[in-house]
Amino acid sequence: MDLIVRNARLASTPEALPVDIGVQSGRVVALEPNLPTNAPEYNAGGNLVCAGFVETHIHLDKSCIIDRCPPETDRQANAVPRVAAVKHTFSIEDVYDRARRTLEKCLKHGATRMRTHLELDAGVELRSFEAIEQLRRDYAWAIDLEICVFPQEGLTNNRRADELLVAALKRGAKVIGAAPNYDPDHAGQINRIFALAREFGTDVDMHLDSGDSPEAMDIDLVCELTEKHGLGGHVAVGHGCKYSTMPPDVLKALARRIASAGVAVTVLPATDLFMMGRDQVHSVRRGVADVNLLAEHGVNCSISTNNVLNPFTPLGDCSLLRMANLQANVCQISHAHRLRECFAMLTERSAKLMNLSDYGIRVGNPADIVVIEATTPEQAVAEITPPLAVFKRGVRTVTRPPAELHRP
Repeated sequence: MDLIVRNARLASTPEALPVDIGVQSGRVVALEPNLPTNAPEYNAGGNLVCAGFVETHIHLDKSCIIDRCPPETDRQANAVPRVAAVKHTFSIEDVYDRARRTLEKCLKHGATRMRTHLELDAGVELRSFEAIEQLRRDYAWAIDLEICVFPQEGLTNNRRADELLVAALKRGAKVIGAAPNYDPDHAGQINRIFALAREFGTDVDMHLDSGDSPEAMDIDLVCELTEKHGLGGHVAVGHGCKYSTMPPDVLKALARRIASAGVAVTVLPATDLFMMGRDQVHSVRRGVADVNLLAEHGVNCSISTNNVLNPFTPLGDCSLLRMANLQANVCQISHAHRLRECFAMLTERSAKLMNLSDYGIRVGNPADIVVIEATTPEQAVAEITPPLAVFKRGVRTVTRPPAELHRP
């Protein structure tokens, strides 16, 4: 064996006794106590261990631009036009550098798999795509990175965006997305995206149903097209802020509809909190969908970061555990089993959303191993406990020594 991670408390079965994880040629080859070997060792000390966090929805390409965007005016975020106003400054080198800084923060917080959403339009052409493709190759030693291309500023009214989507798909983009909120023809954009997904054999991951009331939602059409084309398990939607405005019984019925179609939902609490309720000056609505309720009615859900240091979210440190903690605070989640479910929305559930068949600490899978300073998933979420070590395919990529008190 090449490596033994000893005394690992598996996040999938935290009540069981810790085990040793044997690694050879980048894969898990043994899971049992007291493995006999002379291989190099890392002692997890009974701490929680998972296969790494899965970031299903982040925008590396437009991160770290808050300092160059026009400021907010009054209560109006105007995030899309503020970003659009500076896209002409996005060179390949600029996007790469900003995305690299953000990606490295994600790595330090334990992400080992990622889907990054990337805007294509005439303002940026394929420069961001080329930068993120290079980043994907350069950081393959630490993370598996998947690109989802989408039209942020409209599609049915934007022929160049359509041409760029096709070009990126021909160049290997694995997922296609949408943002119908910013298109004069919501249904037209959604139908076109599904057509492209079928043509190129990609999954679909859309920005959907952001807004302050439950009117004019697009989820019904997405469910209908998912069923019509047999794409259950290959379609996800992000945000769903409108779901937070629905009465519980109505939301439960919607959850069952989403689940039956095989559509997954990603909630992005930092951005949704920052962007929603801008029409209010007091008693501001939260705009964050209750993913625990959705999951309890059959929907596969994930919690993710979305934007970092830009007009959509001028805050953030790329910690997915912090996102799960924020989600739990906003939706008033306190029961241990529901906090554990939030942890699953960073790990197993997120892996399922991305159809990662080789995810998890199991014999034969890649030896992606993250050691977290906790003993249960619910503790990790409740206390935002940091990763102590990260291994990608059996090679250590991150070390964070525990904080130490120096007593007098």
